Amino acid sequence: MMIPIDTLSLFFAAALALALVPGPDNIFVLTQSALYGRRAGLLVTLGLCTGLTVHTAAVTFGVAAIFVASALAFAILKVIGAGYLLYLAWCAFRARPNSVEGEGLGLSGGKLYSRGVVMNITNPKVAIFFIAFLPQFADPALGSLSAQMMTLGFLFIVTTFMVFGSVAWFAGFLGEFLRKSERAQCVINRITGIIFMSLAARLLMATR
Repeated sequence: MMIPIDTLSLFFAAALALALVPGPDNIFVLTQSALYGRRAGLLVTLGLCTGLTVHTAAVTFGVAAIFVASALAFAILKVIGAGYLLYLAWCAFRARPNSVEGEGLGLSGGKLYSRGVVMNITNPKVAIFFIAFLPQFADPALGSLSAQMMTLGFLFIVTTFMVFGSVAWFAGFLGEFLRKSERAQCVINRITGIIFMSLAARLLMATR
């Protein structure tokens, strides 16, 4: 049996609302797109969505439950994620104005994509959110729970790509302005560094 359309519609609305709420991921997309252009923001978005496929699979096959049950596993992943954010903050503070004159100059597509993947996978809150959120819309009476989880995860990823892709596209207009002003580039790099540091602190203080 298929998931009823009314359940899918409700799930889509909830996923859309969640993607629109300002958080680490969409702020990350906004800053990267503003600094390096629309293409960079879209590649980061694609990386984030790839990370969501990992979380979907983890929830579907029960791996995410480890992070709910194990404080050590949660803490390790949290520290790794915060460390990566601090590394990005350091890169932002060291960035020179002329490093953002072109779309993604100095950063390959693979590096931008991997930033999104790492950013998402190393956030244990996403795994715990998925394990709490997806099952609410699954019904054992409709058949395979795994198939339902994968379907819901896919819909969540599509919704996220739509929202974050829009953020990346419109933030690109800001990037066009920034590339004309070295002073503005310096300011946004500092702001970006502070944002990454704040996100790292927030992640370190996160609890299960």
